[in-house]
Amino acid sequence: MSKNQKILLIFIGLCMFIVVGLVAFNVFMPKPDIKPDQIEVSERSQEEENLTEQQESKEKEYINVYFIGKNEHNEEVYKAVKRVYNKEVDGSKIKYAVVSLILGPKPEEKQRGVYTEIPAGSELIAVTEQSDKVIVNLNSAFVTGGGTESLYKRLYQLIKTVRLNSRLPVYLYIDGHRADVVGGEGIMLTQPLSNSSLEN
Repeated sequence: MSKNQKILLIFIGLCMFIVVGLVAFNVFMPKPDIKPDQIEVSERSQEEENLTEQQESKEKEYINVYFIGKNEHNEEVYKAVKRVYNKEVDGSKIKYAVVSLILGPKPEEKQRGVYTEIPAGSELIAVTEQSDKVIVNLNSAFVTGGGTESLYKRLYQLIKTVRLNSRLPVYLYIDGHRADVVGGEGIMLTQPLSNSSLEN
């Protein structure tokens, strides 16, 4: 065997050794599909999403508005229904509550037997919030028609709604005048509004 043939065989042997070594390295050294820092980012993103959802849930605020319906014994009762309240969009809490009351129950609430005694044409003229009291000024349509029983019911709807949505004493005015006597029947109304305002 010549010198050149020996050198060629040694070279081929070295090449085979290198190739086998590289193959063995790739087979026996597993490569992670996801880098550790990518896993951390993924987990952190999920935690941030959950935290955002929790914050949105906490920030969501509701008001209660009182309508009329039936309980499980088929007795007529005042029913509180929820309305989503956003201070930045809806402004004054008590004003939004009174407006929601005048608008009446939603179609799906009506299907469940919820109704209101507040007559069509009732309007909120203004809500005046002072340091020591709140004045709710409604138009005369609120106290017109429907008879004595209906008037009592709508007054209680209003009383329960405003008391639930104001920490200050609330006074009812009709067309700009304090409503100590309301309706054609001359119902006496003790103010500020409370659950005993109509107990005369």
